[in-house]
Amino acid sequence: MDKAFIGKSMDIEPIIYDDGGKTVKGAHKRVLIGNKLGAPNFVMRLFTLEKDGFSPKHTHDWEHEVFVLKGKLEVFNGEEYIIAEEGDFVFVPPNVEHQFKNINNGESQFICVIPKSGGE
Repeated sequence: MDKAFIGKSMDIEPIIYDDGGKTVKGAHKRVLIGNKLGAPNFVMRLFTLEKDGFSPKHTHDWEHEVFVLKGKLEVFNGEEYIIAEEGDFVFVPPNVEHQFKNINNGESQFICVIPKSGGE
């Protein structure tokens, strides 16, 4: 792509993760910027967690750069759960176990940017 592109986040069909609450519940992922746009270095994803939803507790070799757009989250930081609210940012270093839980009285949303090597 040789020019700037503007898109509508809610026009992107989400991938929904939910295994009945065993490891993940009510997590919606939209890849905003990635392979489709030919992004060479980073992938930007928009996550929506339904009320009481959560991502799996996991670790991997790449960092996460997160900005909370809406709501209130409990974030596992490798040792304990900490609170992140609308307007906060979270840096998760490589190989640190992490998880995001929605503790808002409705849905919560956050942007998550990772290196392209982490997939989409």
